[in-house]
Amino acid sequence: MDLQTAEKRVAELHNLLNQYGYEYYVLDKPSVPDAEYDKLLQELMELETRFPNLKTSDSPTQRVGGEILDMFNKVEHRSQMLSLGNAFNDQDLRDFDRRVRQAVGDDVSYVCELKIDGLAVSLRYENGLFTLGATRGDGTIGEDITSNLRTIRSIPLRLNEPVTLEVRGEAFMPKRSFEALNKAKAEKGEEPFANPRNAAAGSLRQLDPKIAASRNLDVFLYAIAELGEIGVSSHSAGLDYLETLGFKTNPERRKAANIDEVIEFINGWVEKRPNLPYEIDGIVIKVDSLEQQRQLGTTAKSPRWAIAYKFPAEEVITTLKAIELNVGRTGVITPTAILEPVQVAGTTVQRASLHNEDLIREKDIKLGDQVVVKKAGDIIPEVVNVLADRRTGDEVEFKMPTHCPECESELVRIEGEVALRCINPKCPAQIREGLIHFVSRTAMNIDGLGEKVISQLFAEKLIEDVADLYKLTKEQLLGLERMGEKSANNLLTAIEASKTNSLEKLVFGLGIRLVGAKAAKTLAQEFETMDCLMEATLEDLVAINEIGDKMADSVVTFFESEEVQELVAELKAAGLNMEYKGPKPVAAEESDSFFAGKTVVLTGKLEQMGRTEAKEKIEALGGNVAGSVSKKTHLVVAGADAGSKLAKAESLGIEVWDEERLLEELSK
Repeated sequence: MDLQTAEKRVAELHNLLNQYGYEYYVLDKPSVPDAEYDKLLQELMELETRFPNLKTSDSPTQRVGGEILDMFNKVEHRSQMLSLGNAFNDQDLRDFDRRVRQAVGDDVSYVCELKIDGLAVSLRYENGLFTLGATRGDGTIGEDITSNLRTIRSIPLRLNEPVTLEVRGEAFMPKRSFEALNKAKAEKGEEPFANPRNAAAGSLRQLDPKIAASRNLDVFLYAIAELGEIGVSSHSAGLDYLETLGFKTNPERRKAANIDEVIEFINGWVEKRPNLPYEIDGIVIKVDSLEQQRQLGTTAKSPRWAIAYKFPAEEVITTLKAIELNVGRTGVITPTAILEPVQVAGTTVQRASLHNEDLIREKDIKLGDQVVVKKAGDIIPEVVNVLADRRTGDEVEFKMPTHCPECESELVRIEGEVALRCINPKCPAQIREGLIHFVSRTAMNIDGLGEKVISQLFAEKLIEDVADLYKLTKEQLLGLERMGEKSANNLLTAIEASKTNSLEKLVFGLGIRLVGAKAAKTLAQEFETMDCLMEATLEDLVAINEIGDKMADSVVTFFESEEVQELVAELKAAGLNMEYKGPKPVAAEESDSFFAGKTVVLTGKLEQMGRTEAKEKIEALGGNVAGSVSKKTHLVVAGADAGSKLAKAESLGIEVWDEERLLEELSK
């Protein structure tokens, strides 16, 4: 075949493959079998190999290749990607409608669209060719993920018209792809993704485009960022125009003449939501007229012409099969409901915490009950209530035991506490849980020493306390199930590296009652060495601002124990660092940082910086990192899957940053 003939055939194959791909991935109406598409694609790949000059950036073969990247480059959006304000009930929607009509008059209509639970992306086209794809980032600066977005087959590489524009959309993982991915991960013994949104975000942040290609992602486009000379006058017309260009938009949208029709649309989708092949977490409502959008304008964070209605936490009914008792590292006995597996907010739930005996009594929970389950903040499974009218008489009342389920010691209830507690210091469950806590990310952060490995080591009697971790040998590790030579070497390296941790990590890892990570850091900063901390008196401790009487008493009692003193001596002998290495906290009045004197709450998953690291940096600049949002909170930093804390911050009008904005401020 000569070059001229090959060039003609390549053009034919481009047209055929683009047509078949559009029919399959956008219209969901394939006109040829998969085998025919694959045969034509293979032919095109062979021609491009023989005639490399015929390979173009918009070729259908360019969706699954690409080099493995070292990192993602930053990219500036041509127009800002704003976040949306939230509505949680009808009144919030009517308030939004009132504000809109006060600004532009009563002649206003809306467009209602499904709020896809995925990852916002921006796509840039030059003369009809896809040239750049980016994440939202902080709304101004995102990450260049063009190679990964090319693998999404519903994103056209060449438009039907040679236009230059930037469009916005939501990349997501369909439920079917999510189930297949988690099944494959389970077969490999890997941790499954929690929900499709996490899976989509994780896939698009892979440095190897082939991994993203294997995840079968999809996209819906929902906005044109720059209208230019397009000539549309409404949002709905803009969506129609996107379709003519070859983009995939969500067909489940509706124009509403007033807010009553908006509410009617929302109520319909509350029931139909579970039947969709993808996850949604609400409905987006936008003023249709682009001129009215311009008049309404935006705030610093969000447009005044749009709002996102968030669905209430999904509630489902299932059967409570049993109540399992778990012994924590401090001896607290926690009951956990074992449920008939059920899908809640995109994940399979089969366990839910019941907190304590009083809650079981208060909700009148019995074994065999039909119960209503939801995820608090769409994260934590919770038993809402019992459906007592469905009882058959076969249900069994649950009684808390009088003795520890692990060591048979008698349980006690300490005055002023609701929890039952095992106070046997040699209780195997407490020792095992203490070991798991010691190696955890927020404590000594020993990578590879998860709960399963700790349980194996404990069962094989290779470890009895934390000092034994530093005596482990390669031969002992190789005797464990699923522990190869490489894993054993990596684990020993991680254990050795943990010896250099700053003092606060060790103090927290020791599991002193009432001493959390923040208090451990305060103690380490104040006393600087383990010896000084162990010698501290009750008076020394209560003199510290953040240390109360109960915590001070707990610290003194802990270090008075001969067993603890022997353990610390063993850890010293093993070479663990016993000094505080971090910076001394800066007093608010001494710092010129933005964070000085401000209370900050971190919520959701931070992708580029761990929450612990972010907390340390904010505190080093004179800020205070709190665990809950209140009127006294100055700032909330929201990562991926931020839930109720973000919602509360928005309802209180508290400033909200994303991770990119936080990193920008910390780098100053």
